[in-house]
Amino acid sequence: MTKPFTISKKLVWEAYKQVKANRGSAGIDQESIDQFELNLKDNLYKVWNRMSSGSYFPPPVKAVLIPKKSGGTRTLSVLTVTDRIAQTIVKSILEPDLEKIFHKDSYGYRPGKSAHDAIEVTRKRSRQYPWVVEFDIKGLFDNIDHKLLMKALSVNFQQKRYKKYKII
Repeated sequence: MTKPFTISKKLVWEAYKQVKANRGSAGIDQESIDQFELNLKDNLYKVWNRMSSGSYFPPPVKAVLIPKKSGGTRTLSVLTVTDRIAQTIVKSILEPDLEKIFHKDSYGYRPGKSAHDAIEVTRKRSRQYPWVVEFDIKGLFDNIDHKLLMKALSVNFQQKRYKKYKII
């Protein structure tokens, strides 16, 4: 049977291995990674089949309040094991294309880049230039305009596979 979205079973397996290695908590469905593995073959097939056919829809997330160092709390969204696998699949498909358009000096949440890399570049440049530019992006993900972000992504990604999964 032909599927409208090309997602290899190997990609699903690799995503599962990444999720397992991260050892996250159970989501709103109360299913742990150990419970998911009791029916691993069928569960991974369901993820692959639904994503390949375009019928995958993410379940609700479990909201957990965690304390902030500065006082107060922030909400942490805990995904189900299935949805963590699905999101890892989408990330692995989308990330190589996104990497092509990121600025070389962007270090946050980038493969092969770290805060230590950013510090090293800053150190080198502080010796080359008599000025510094600093940005404080505290709360960026809490305050980013989601519609504007989606519009920016849609300019670069017209593929149907991205739009289907509400990436764009």
